[in-house]
Amino acid sequence: MTQASTDLVARAARLLDGEGKAPSLAELAAALGCSPFHLQRQFTRITGMSPAAFARALREERAERALAGGGRITDAIYEAGYESAARFYAAMRNRLGMAPAAWRKGGAGVTIGWDVVSSSLGSVLLAATDKGLCRLAFNEDEAGLAARFPRARLVRGGLPDGLADKVLARIEQGPDAADIPLDTGGTPFQHRVWAQLRAIPRGETRSYAQIAAAIGQPTATRAVGGANGANPVAVIVPCHRVIAADGTLGGYAWGEAIKRELLRREANPS
Repeated sequence: MTQASTDLVARAARLLDGEGKAPSLAELAAALGCSPFHLQRQFTRITGMSPAAFARALREERAERALAGGGRITDAIYEAGYESAARFYAAMRNRLGMAPAAWRKGGAGVTIGWDVVSSSLGSVLLAATDKGLCRLAFNEDEAGLAARFPRARLVRGGLPDGLADKVLARIEQGPDAADIPLDTGGTPFQHRVWAQLRAIPRGETRSYAQIAAAIGQPTATRAVGGANGANPVAVIVPCHRVIAADGTLGGYAWGEAIKRELLRREANPS
């Protein structure tokens, strides 16, 4: 990754984060003095998202903030940059898995299936919406899940068929589970960090600074640490592969012993 590529992507991100309708790829490339192909390739390589996907995520994030603030849905539509109510509702339903009015009420009406299963690393809480896995945590119980999703309808045993088996296979050192759908919410920045975590090969680690550089924001080390810690799905998004700059393990939401064992297994597959 060159500094020129990093600067190009940073400038593109600023243009995409402007008010009003986001520029098209061709318009963005023309403003930056490069070809659409080059811009698309560099932006996707560095952020893990295409310029169009990044613009959609920013727009949806603005809409979420407007809804969370208790404003009217019609105001949220236009403040977020949507051209019509139909596009807003379609985007929100796809991103949030619920109607915008329910999101404004803190997720009321959303059904989350969950269960606690046993693994060689301890008990594992799994939870999923109809969109995908929304929580994977070691040694967590229903109370912890309810605290995270206080207004959702929690149904024990309501996980999609086969999901628990896939997750357990991954925990017990099966292949990285790219086929497990996720419904993790998150901001565009968090999604860029999480995508970069999933790009770390098995048996390797990265520092927070390396992740920050990889997403094109080398000064955002602290924010990368925050996004890493906010990861709601352990192992599937492998935040355990990020360590401190001095080579020590650093923190881990589910305890250093589990992190150390996950890294040991990945470094020495049987």
